[in-house]
Amino acid sequence: MTIEERIRALKEEKNALVLAHNYQRPGIQDLADFVGDSLELARMAEGTKKPVIVFCGVLFMAETAKILNPERKVLIPVRDAKCPLADQLTPAMLARARAEHPGAAVVLYINSTAECKALADIVCTSANAVDVVRSLDATEVIVAPDANLAAYVQSRVPEKRVIAIPPAGHCYVHQCFSTQDVVSARDRGDTVICHPECRPEIQEMADLVASTGGMVRALRGQQPGRRWTILTEREMAYRLRTLYPDQEVHVRDDAVCRDMKKITTRDLLLSLEREQYEVILPQETMEKARRAIRRMLEAGQ
Repeated sequence: MTIEERIRALKEEKNALVLAHNYQRPGIQDLADFVGDSLELARMAEGTKKPVIVFCGVLFMAETAKILNPERKVLIPVRDAKCPLADQLTPAMLARARAEHPGAAVVLYINSTAECKALADIVCTSANAVDVVRSLDATEVIVAPDANLAAYVQSRVPEKRVIAIPPAGHCYVHQCFSTQDVVSARDRGDTVICHPECRPEIQEMADLVASTGGMVRALRGQQPGRRWTILTEREMAYRLRTLYPDQEVHVRDDAVCRDMKKITTRDLLLSLEREQYEVILPQETMEKARRAIRRMLEAGQ
């Protein structure tokens, strides 16, 4: 029996749901029950009735699944698959920001730790950050921890003051893109879609700014043979080519999230076999963070 066959058998045997982010290795995407962006995965995690969730992503994603399903066993196949962006924000930084900006609402990007989510008023994803901020009564809004996402929100919601915490928080993968990437894509005749974690000058030049789920929707139903340059993590190309084999998708091969690539099919197999590594969080942290996450989900954003 191959590793892939064993994984499929164990999913059935353990009644386990395997979720994978769009940036996971192709082999992991092929074995997952559902592949999506952070918002889609959060909704899928909340809606499942299966007793075991195996989250192929980075730690904050598995934590979100656990927060939404405290009674279920949530596993992450590699313990140290973390998100450097999420780790740039601390609870102390959020507490200081609240003190400096009394009355400001705190909108926390889902790419953050459970401890930080517990201090948020509401959570957002790259797919719904603009709508979440726009829906709030506050005229000042703290958006953390991605400054480029905060800049994107500010450009779309000029009537509010958006405060980025930390001021230079960023994802190293999306920070690698330059304006030359857009120029080169246009020279090839490509339509350019960038992620809102890209720098503001990239956002301004792109044809569309979208989450990875938004990228999937953008290519749906397009004329065969259309050319695209996607400015995000390279495995998004595999996802799009799988869904739309008649589209031509270009990415930068060096746009790699090292933590996303830590999970292999062997790690997934061991996680299912041994039920390792379980995500455990303090009850109080989960309860506070759940309010902020559910506020987003219940808003229908």
